[in-house]
Amino acid sequence: MSPGRRTNPGAVPAEAEQLPLSGGEADLGLRLVVALVLGLALGTERELRGHPAGIKTMALIAVGACMFTTLGLLPEFGTRVDPTRIAAQIVTGVGFLGAGAIMRQGSDVHGLTTAASIWVAASLGMAVGFGYYVIAVFTTFLVIVMLVAIRPIELRFFRRNRRKDDPPMIDRRGLDQ
Repeated sequence: MSPGRRTNPGAVPAEAEQLPLSGGEADLGLRLVVALVLGLALGTERELRGHPAGIKTMALIAVGACMFTTLGLLPEFGTRVDPTRIAAQIVTGVGFLGAGAIMRQGSDVHGLTTAASIWVAASLGMAVGFGYYVIAVFTTFLVIVMLVAIRPIELRFFRRNRRKDDPPMIDRRGLDQ
């Protein structure tokens, strides 16, 4: 298949399932609210841990990704807009946000998990934008459980595996009290 055919939305096979907005602006509004709630949930975990990309950041990323994705599905655009191209640009754009969250201090690197969370927030917004509510909610649940459950495991089992010149692992849970 030629590259032009693969990237042309008009070349989609007739049997391919379309993901149009079923209820117009009401459906768009619902998708944005769901993306907002999922972004808030992910951002709450980051905020409780004291990370810079918290509630507002994750919610804005999820809502923005949802909005871009959903607008690409509007029937008014027909085949002139390729939703997969929009999705690819969201991934690229959110990569810049994630890169801004990563800081290097000497040989130590901070912010990788926050950058990955930003990336996941965008994917959640995109999933909701495409209408995959259940998988987006399930993924949010999995990510939050992983972020919460892995920290005690790291502190318990991996603290002793660090090099002597590594800075100590900081448990930020009790710092706000």
